Amino acid sequence: MQLFFSFLQIGAFSFGGGYAAMPLIQAQVIDKHGWLTISDFTDLVTIAEMTPGPIAINSATFVGNQVAGIPGALAATVGVILPSCIFVTGLAFLYTRYRNLSVLQGILKTLRPAVVSMIFVAGLNIFLPSVFLSGRIRFSDGNFQLQPFLLFLAAMLLLRVKKMDPIKVMTGCGIAELIFRLVFCR
Repeated sequence: MQLFFSFLQIGAFSFGGGYAAMPLIQAQVIDKHGWLTISDFTDLVTIAEMTPGPIAINSATFVGNQVAGIPGALAATVGVILPSCIFVTGLAFLYTRYRNLSVLQGILKTLRPAVVSMIFVAGLNIFLPSVFLSGRIRFSDGNFQLQPFLLFLAAMLLLRVKKMDPIKVMTGCGIAELIFRLVFCR
């Protein structure tokens, strides 16, 4: 039941998609219930992004399975989906009826910056533990990892400047990591 209600809250308040849901998932899964560590959470984000389907649903299924097996996966997944089903049905009705109201347009414009900030925070929460072992920006005591940082920069350049397909960039980063491990980590 805890899984269901935790992911029901996430599903109800994660406007803007999967990346916007990541801070909410982190708050429930790590901070409130302690179901995962920050390292496990970073792995969860990677797995949820790589597998087909929405990130929030993949995350709910993964966490539910880790905590309580198949029943937990079902409870968390239904919890995260249910609010969307209810909200979208109601919003579709209201939007088709009142879409030209300036108040509705104002609300939608106001939500956009909040969603962008939630996506940014989710990205930062993934980036920091990937590049800094402690999860905090410190360049001492071997805390900074150069190789993940260089892969991050290469991926950013390929995505933003070259407008390369994200799947090809992810595949290339995976291959680069595999080559690095085979050559340097024997």
